[in-house]
Amino acid sequence: MTTDQDAYDGLLVSSDSHVIESPELWATGLPASFRDQAPRFPKAAGPFQAHPGGWDPHARIEEMEQDGVSAEVLYPTLALNLYQLDNAALQEACFAVYNQWLAEYCREAPERLIGIAAVAAYDIQSAVRELERAQRMGLRGVVVWQTPPAELPFYSDHYDRFWDAAQGLEMPVSLHILTGHDWSRRLSTELLTGRTLSPEEKMEMGEYAFRGVVNSKLLSAVNGLHDVMMSGVFQRFPRLKLVLAENEIGWLPFVLDQWDKYYLRGMGKMLPLDTPPTECFREHCYATFFNDRVGARMLQWWGGGNCMWSNDFPHPNSTWPDSRKVVERDLGDLDEAPRAALTWKTVCDLYKIRNPVDG
Repeated sequence: MTTDQDAYDGLLVSSDSHVIESPELWATGLPASFRDQAPRFPKAAGPFQAHPGGWDPHARIEEMEQDGVSAEVLYPTLALNLYQLDNAALQEACFAVYNQWLAEYCREAPERLIGIAAVAAYDIQSAVRELERAQRMGLRGVVVWQTPPAELPFYSDHYDRFWDAAQGLEMPVSLHILTGHDWSRRLSTELLTGRTLSPEEKMEMGEYAFRGVVNSKLLSAVNGLHDVMMSGVFQRFPRLKLVLAENEIGWLPFVLDQWDKYYLRGMGKMLPLDTPPTECFREHCYATFFNDRVGARMLQWWGGGNCMWSNDFPHPNSTWPDSRKVVERDLGDLDEAPRAALTWKTVCDLYKIRNPVDG
Protein backbone atom coordinates (compact mmCIF):
# COMPACT_ATOMS: atom_id res chain seq x y z
CA MET A 1 0.00 0.00 0.00
CA THR A 2 1.52 3.26 -1.14
CA THR A 3 -0.52 5.65 0.96
CA ASP A 4 -2.31 5.62 4.29
CA GLN A 5 -6.04 5.35 3.58
CA ASP A 6 -7.13 7.16 6.74
CA ALA A 7 -4.98 10.14 5.79
CA TYR A 8 -6.45 10.42 2.31
CA ASP A 9 -10.18 9.80 2.68
CA GLY A 10 -12.05 11.88 0.09
CA LEU A 11 -9.01 12.23 -2.18
CA LEU A 12 -9.46 12.43 -5.94
CA VAL A 13 -6.64 11.42 -8.28
CA SER A 14 -7.37 11.40 -12.00
CA SER A 15 -6.00 8.38 -13.88
CA ASP A 16 -6.40 10.02 -17.31
CA SER A 17 -5.90 13.74 -17.85
CA HIS A 18 -4.01 15.61 -20.56
CA VAL A 19 -1.44 18.26 -21.24
CA ILE A 20 -1.80 20.62 -24.21
CA GLU A 21 1.37 20.82 -26.23
CA SER A 22 2.32 24.00 -28.07
CA PRO A 23 1.41 23.68 -31.77
CA GLU A 24 5.00 24.75 -32.46
CA LEU A 25 6.62 22.19 -30.15
CA TRP A 26 7.92 20.02 -32.97
CA ALA A 27 8.67 22.80 -35.44
CA THR A 28 11.07 24.29 -32.91
CA GLY A 29 12.16 21.19 -31.01
CA LEU A 30 12.95 18.56 -33.62
CA PRO A 31 16.52 18.03 -34.81
CA ALA A 32 17.41 19.96 -37.96
CA SER A 33 17.22 16.81 -40.09
CA PHE A 34 13.51 16.46 -39.30
CA ARG A 35 12.58 20.13 -39.10
CA ASP A 36 11.05 20.31 -42.59
CA GLN A 37 8.81 17.32 -41.78
CA ALA A 38 7.62 18.68 -38.43
CA PRO A 39 3.88 18.34 -37.78
CA ARG A 40 2.32 21.79 -37.64
CA PHE A 41 -0.92 22.04 -35.75
CA PRO A 42 -3.37 24.97 -35.81
CA LYS A 43 -2.81 27.49 -33.04
CA ALA A 44 -6.43 27.08 -31.92
CA ALA A 45 -6.46 23.36 -31.18
CA GLY A 46 -9.88 23.30 -29.56
CA PRO A 47 -11.87 24.82 -26.70
CA PHE A 48 -9.58 23.21 -24.12
CA GLN A 49 -6.92 25.75 -25.12
CA ALA A 50 -8.75 28.12 -22.79
CA HIS A 51 -7.08 26.34 -19.85
CA PRO A 52 -3.48 27.53 -19.40
CA GLY A 53 -2.80 24.56 -17.15
CA GLY A 54 -2.51 22.50 -20.31
CA TRP A 55 0.96 23.92 -20.90
CA ASP A 56 1.72 25.78 -17.64
CA PRO A 57 2.19 23.45 -14.64
CA HIS A 58 1.73 26.27 -12.13
CA ALA A 59 -1.66 27.15 -13.62
CA ARG A 60 -2.40 23.43 -13.72
CA ILE A 61 -2.16 23.10 -9.96
CA GLU A 62 -4.60 25.99 -9.50
CA GLU A 63 -7.07 24.42 -11.96
CA MET A 64 -6.75 21.05 -10.22
CA GLU A 65 -7.61 22.71 -6.92
CA GLN A 66 -10.71 24.26 -8.49
CA ASP A 67 -11.78 20.74 -9.38
CA GLY A 68 -10.90 19.25 -5.99
CA VAL A 69 -8.29 16.96 -7.58
CA SER A 70 -4.94 16.32 -5.91
CA ALA A 71 -2.99 14.61 -8.70
CA GLU A 72 -3.41 13.73 -12.36
CA VAL A 73 -1.90 11.13 -14.68
CA LEU A 74 -1.03 13.05 -17.84
CA TYR A 75 -1.36 11.90 -21.45
CA PRO A 76 -0.74 13.92 -24.65
CA THR A 77 -3.27 15.82 -26.71
CA LEU A 78 -1.74 16.84 -30.04
CA ALA A 79 0.81 14.03 -29.91
CA LEU A 80 -2.00 11.45 -29.93
CA ASN A 81 -2.33 12.25 -33.65
CA LEU A 82 1.31 11.32 -34.22
CA TYR A 83 0.65 7.62 -33.62
CA GLN A 84 -0.80 7.63 -37.11
CA LEU A 85 2.47 8.64 -38.76
CA ASP A 86 3.87 6.06 -41.15
CA ASN A 87 7.38 7.51 -40.97
CA ALA A 88 8.93 5.57 -38.08
CA ALA A 89 12.02 7.76 -37.67
CA LEU A 90 9.93 10.94 -37.62
CA GLN A 91 7.53 9.46 -35.09
CA GLU A 92 10.41 8.48 -32.79
CA ALA A 93 11.92 11.95 -33.04
CA CYS A 94 8.57 13.65 -32.34
CA PHE A 95 7.93 11.52 -29.27
CA ALA A 96 11.44 12.16 -27.93
CA VAL A 97 10.77 15.91 -28.09
CA TYR A 98 7.38 15.49 -26.42
CA ASN A 99 8.73 13.30 -23.63
CA GLN A 100 11.48 15.77 -22.80
CA TRP A 101 8.94 18.60 -22.61
CA LEU A 102 6.54 16.51 -20.50
CA ALA A 103 9.27 15.53 -18.04
CA GLU A 104 10.15 19.19 -17.50
CA TYR A 105 6.47 20.04 -17.02
CA CYS A 106 5.99 17.33 -14.39
CA ARG A 107 9.11 18.28 -12.41
CA GLU A 108 7.22 21.28 -11.05
CA ALA A 109 5.14 18.93 -8.85
CA PRO A 110 6.35 15.34 -9.33
CA GLU A 111 3.83 13.69 -7.00
CA ARG A 112 0.89 15.59 -8.42
CA LEU A 113 1.75 15.68 -12.13
CA ILE A 114 2.33 12.09 -13.26
CA GLY A 115 3.65 11.94 -16.82
CA ILE A 116 3.02 9.12 -19.28
CA ALA A 117 5.62 8.96 -22.06
CA ALA A 118 4.70 8.49 -25.72
CA VAL A 119 6.66 5.68 -27.37
CA ALA A 120 6.90 4.65 -31.02
CA ALA A 121 6.81 0.88 -31.56
CA TYR A 122 7.92 0.40 -35.16
CA ASP A 123 11.47 -0.38 -34.01
CA ILE A 124 11.34 -2.22 -30.69
CA GLN A 125 15.00 -1.67 -29.87
CA SER A 126 14.42 2.07 -30.17
CA ALA A 127 11.18 1.75 -28.20
CA VAL A 128 13.03 0.09 -25.32
CA ARG A 129 15.66 2.83 -25.32
CA GLU A 130 12.99 5.52 -25.14
CA LEU A 131 11.16 3.62 -22.42
CA GLU A 132 14.36 3.52 -20.37
CA ARG A 133 15.03 7.23 -21.02
CA ALA A 134 11.48 8.12 -19.98
CA GLN A 135 11.88 6.25 -16.72
CA ARG A 136 15.18 8.02 -16.01
CA MET A 137 13.47 11.38 -16.61
CA GLY A 138 10.86 10.58 -13.97
CA LEU A 139 7.92 9.63 -16.18
CA ARG A 140 5.76 6.87 -14.66
CA GLY A 141 4.37 4.89 -17.60
CA VAL A 142 4.18 4.74 -21.40
CA VAL A 143 1.48 4.85 -24.05
CA VAL A 144 1.79 2.89 -27.30
CA TRP A 145 -0.62 2.72 -30.20
CA GLN A 146 -3.95 1.12 -29.38
CA THR A 147 -4.28 -0.15 -32.94
CA PRO A 148 -0.99 -1.23 -34.52
CA PRO A 149 -0.51 -1.35 -38.28
CA ALA A 150 -1.60 -4.65 -39.80
CA GLU A 151 1.96 -5.87 -40.23
CA LEU A 152 2.80 -5.41 -36.52
CA PRO A 153 -0.11 -6.97 -34.58
CA PHE A 154 0.06 -7.23 -30.81
CA TYR A 155 -0.17 -11.02 -31.06
CA SER A 156 3.21 -11.18 -32.83
CA ASP A 157 6.50 -11.51 -30.96
CA HIS A 158 7.55 -8.09 -32.25
CA TYR A 159 6.77 -6.47 -28.89
CA ASP A 160 8.32 -9.05 -26.55
CA ARG A 161 11.48 -7.08 -25.73
CA PHE A 162 9.33 -4.05 -24.99
CA TRP A 163 6.92 -5.95 -22.72
CA ASP A 164 9.90 -7.42 -20.89
CA ALA A 165 11.53 -4.02 -20.41
CA ALA A 166 8.26 -2.46 -19.25
CA GLN A 167 7.71 -5.11 -16.58
CA GLY A 168 11.33 -4.87 -15.46
CA LEU A 169 11.13 -1.11 -15.06
CA GLU A 170 7.63 -1.32 -13.51
CA MET A 171 6.29 1.05 -16.17
CA PRO A 172 2.59 0.37 -16.92
CA VAL A 173 1.77 0.35 -20.64
CA SER A 174 -1.33 2.25 -21.78
CA LEU A 175 -3.51 1.81 -24.85
CA HIS A 176 -5.24 5.17 -25.27
CA ILE A 177 -8.11 6.12 -27.52
CA LEU A 178 -7.18 7.88 -30.79
CA THR A 179 -3.78 6.23 -31.11
CA GLY A 180 -2.98 4.15 -34.12
CA HIS A 181 -4.03 2.75 -37.44
CA ASP A 182 -7.79 2.68 -37.11
CA TRP A 183 -10.78 4.95 -37.74
CA SER A 184 -9.05 7.85 -35.99
CA ARG A 185 -6.54 8.26 -38.83
CA ARG A 186 -9.24 10.00 -40.85
CA LEU A 187 -9.76 12.54 -38.09
CA SER A 188 -6.13 13.65 -38.40
CA THR A 189 -6.06 14.13 -42.18
CA GLU A 190 -5.95 17.92 -42.07
CA LEU A 191 -3.61 18.03 -39.09
CA LEU A 192 -0.95 15.68 -40.43
CA THR A 193 -1.09 16.41 -44.17
CA GLY A 194 -1.93 20.11 -44.20
CA ARG A 195 -4.57 19.39 -46.84
CA THR A 196 -7.84 21.24 -46.32
CA LEU A 197 -10.83 18.94 -46.60
CA SER A 198 -13.62 19.81 -49.00
CA PRO A 199 -17.09 20.64 -47.58
CA GLU A 200 -18.28 17.21 -48.79
CA GLU A 201 -15.40 15.48 -47.02
CA LYS A 202 -16.07 17.41 -43.84
CA MET A 203 -19.74 16.42 -43.89
CA GLU A 204 -18.77 12.78 -44.40
CA MET A 205 -16.16 13.11 -41.66
CA GLY A 206 -18.79 14.35 -39.21
CA GLU A 207 -21.00 11.36 -39.87
CA TYR A 208 -18.03 9.00 -39.78
CA ALA A 209 -16.69 10.55 -36.60
CA PHE A 210 -19.99 10.08 -34.79
CA ARG A 211 -19.93 6.38 -35.65
CA GLY A 212 -16.24 6.26 -34.79
CA VAL A 213 -16.39 7.76 -31.31
CA VAL A 214 -18.74 4.99 -30.16
CA ASN A 215 -18.71 1.97 -32.46
CA SER A 216 -15.21 2.02 -33.90
CA LYS A 217 -13.64 3.28 -30.68
CA LEU A 218 -15.06 0.31 -28.82
CA LEU A 219 -13.88 -2.12 -31.47
CA SER A 220 -10.33 -0.75 -31.27
CA ALA A 221 -10.27 -1.20 -27.50
CA VAL A 222 -11.76 -4.71 -27.63
CA ASN A 223 -9.30 -5.86 -30.28
CA GLY A 224 -6.29 -4.29 -28.59
CA LEU A 225 -7.05 -5.98 -25.29
CA HIS A 226 -7.89 -9.25 -27.01
CA ASP A 227 -4.69 -9.45 -29.01
CA VAL A 228 -2.46 -8.75 -26.02
CA MET A 229 -4.30 -11.06 -23.64
CA MET A 230 -5.13 -13.99 -25.90
CA SER A 231 -1.62 -14.24 -27.35
CA GLY A 232 -0.24 -15.10 -23.92
CA VAL A 233 1.62 -11.85 -23.30
CA PHE A 234 0.77 -11.90 -19.57
CA GLN A 235 1.87 -15.52 -19.26
CA ARG A 236 5.26 -14.66 -20.75
CA PHE A 237 5.57 -11.37 -18.85
CA PRO A 238 3.64 -11.89 -15.61
CA ARG A 239 4.58 -8.56 -14.02
CA LEU A 240 3.41 -6.46 -16.99
CA LYS A 241 0.56 -4.02 -16.28
CA LEU A 242 -1.74 -2.83 -19.09
CA VAL A 243 -4.03 0.22 -18.89
CA LEU A 244 -7.01 0.84 -21.19
CA ALA A 245 -7.25 4.62 -21.19
CA GLU A 246 -10.34 6.66 -22.05
CA ASN A 247 -12.30 3.76 -23.46
CA GLU A 248 -14.75 3.79 -20.50
CA ILE A 249 -15.68 0.55 -18.70
CA GLY A 250 -19.34 -0.38 -19.18
CA TRP A 251 -18.50 -2.79 -22.00
CA LEU A 252 -15.75 -4.66 -20.18
CA PRO A 253 -17.66 -7.09 -17.93
CA PHE A 254 -19.86 -8.18 -20.84
CA VAL A 255 -16.94 -8.76 -23.21
CA LEU A 256 -14.83 -10.54 -20.60
CA ASP A 257 -17.78 -12.74 -19.64
CA GLN A 258 -18.28 -13.71 -23.28
CA TRP A 259 -14.59 -14.52 -23.64
CA ASP A 260 -14.79 -16.63 -20.46
CA LYS A 261 -17.76 -18.51 -21.86
CA TYR A 262 -15.94 -19.63 -25.00
CA TYR A 263 -12.66 -20.17 -23.18
CA LEU A 264 -14.34 -22.55 -20.74
CA ARG A 265 -16.25 -24.31 -23.52
CA GLY A 266 -12.93 -25.57 -24.82
CA MET A 267 -11.72 -22.85 -27.16
CA GLY A 268 -9.18 -21.89 -24.49
CA LYS A 269 -7.18 -24.96 -25.53
CA MET A 270 -6.39 -23.11 -28.75
CA LEU A 271 -4.78 -20.21 -26.86
CA PRO A 272 -1.56 -19.72 -24.89
CA LEU A 273 -3.68 -18.48 -22.00
CA ASP A 274 -3.67 -20.53 -18.79
CA THR A 275 -6.43 -18.69 -16.90
CA PRO A 276 -9.90 -17.49 -17.93
CA PRO A 277 -9.86 -13.98 -19.47
CA THR A 278 -11.69 -12.35 -16.54
CA GLU A 279 -9.09 -13.69 -14.11
CA CYS A 280 -6.27 -12.61 -16.42
CA PHE A 281 -7.75 -9.11 -16.61
CA ARG A 282 -8.09 -8.95 -12.84
CA GLU A 283 -4.41 -9.78 -12.38
CA HIS A 284 -2.85 -7.62 -15.08
CA CYS A 285 -5.16 -4.93 -16.48
CA TYR A 286 -6.70 -1.59 -15.56
CA ALA A 287 -9.25 0.68 -17.22
CA THR A 288 -10.02 4.37 -16.77
CA PHE A 289 -13.48 5.95 -16.77
CA PHE A 290 -14.73 9.50 -16.29
CA ASN A 291 -18.35 9.90 -17.28
CA ASP A 292 -19.67 6.38 -17.68
CA ARG A 293 -22.96 6.07 -15.81
CA VAL A 294 -23.58 2.56 -17.13
CA GLY A 295 -20.15 1.34 -16.07
CA ALA A 296 -20.49 3.01 -12.68
CA ARG A 297 -23.66 1.03 -11.95
CA MET A 298 -21.71 -2.21 -12.38
CA LEU A 299 -18.98 -1.26 -9.92
CA GLN A 300 -21.06 -2.61 -7.04
CA TRP A 301 -20.03 -6.11 -8.15
CA TRP A 302 -17.30 -5.78 -10.79
CA GLY A 303 -14.08 -3.88 -11.43
CA GLY A 304 -13.45 -2.27 -8.06
CA GLY A 305 -9.79 -3.23 -8.07
CA ASN A 306 -9.08 -2.59 -11.75
CA CYS A 307 -11.03 0.54 -12.68
CA MET A 308 -9.76 4.05 -12.05
CA TRP A 309 -11.70 7.31 -12.09
CA SER A 310 -10.47 10.18 -14.28
CA ASN A 311 -11.58 13.67 -15.25
CA ASP A 312 -10.14 13.94 -18.82
CA PHE A 313 -9.14 17.55 -18.08
CA PRO A 314 -8.84 19.83 -20.05
CA HIS A 315 -10.66 18.20 -22.97
CA PRO A 316 -14.24 19.19 -23.85
CA ASN A 317 -15.66 15.99 -22.33
CA SER A 318 -13.98 16.71 -19.00
CA THR A 319 -15.90 16.68 -15.74
CA TRP A 320 -13.93 19.79 -14.63
CA PRO A 321 -14.78 21.80 -12.54
CA ASP A 322 -17.57 19.53 -11.28
CA SER A 323 -15.68 16.28 -10.84
CA ARG A 324 -16.76 15.85 -7.23
CA LYS A 325 -20.41 16.22 -8.20
CA VAL A 326 -20.02 13.59 -10.92
CA VAL A 327 -18.19 11.23 -8.54
CA GLU A 328 -20.98 11.65 -6.00
CA ARG A 329 -23.60 11.02 -8.69
CA ASP A 330 -21.94 7.88 -10.05
CA LEU A 331 -20.12 6.44 -7.04
CA GLY A 332 -21.98 7.89 -4.08
CA ASP A 333 -23.75 4.61 -3.28
CA LEU A 334 -20.50 2.68 -2.90
CA ASP A 335 -18.97 1.84 0.45
CA GLU A 336 -15.95 3.84 1.49
CA ALA A 337 -13.28 1.23 0.68
CA PRO A 338 -14.28 0.48 -2.94
CA ARG A 339 -14.91 4.16 -3.58
CA ALA A 340 -11.41 4.99 -2.31
CA ALA A 341 -9.94 2.30 -4.58
CA LEU A 342 -11.70 3.75 -7.62
CA THR A 343 -10.95 7.41 -6.94
CA TRP A 344 -7.35 7.35 -5.73
CA LYS A 345 -5.88 4.23 -4.16
CA THR A 346 -5.57 1.97 -7.22
CA VAL A 347 -4.01 4.70 -9.36
CA CYS A 348 -1.64 5.71 -6.56
CA ASP A 349 -0.51 2.12 -6.12
CA LEU A 350 -0.12 1.52 -9.85
CA TYR A 351 2.04 4.60 -10.47
CA LYS A 352 3.69 4.69 -7.02
CA ILE A 353 2.28 8.12 -6.20
CA ARG A 354 3.46 8.60 -2.63
CA ASN A 355 2.25 12.05 -1.60
CA PRO A 356 -0.43 13.41 -3.93
CA VAL A 357 -1.46 16.14 -1.51
CA ASP A 358 1.80 17.95 -0.91
CA GLY A 359 3.86 16.67 -3.82
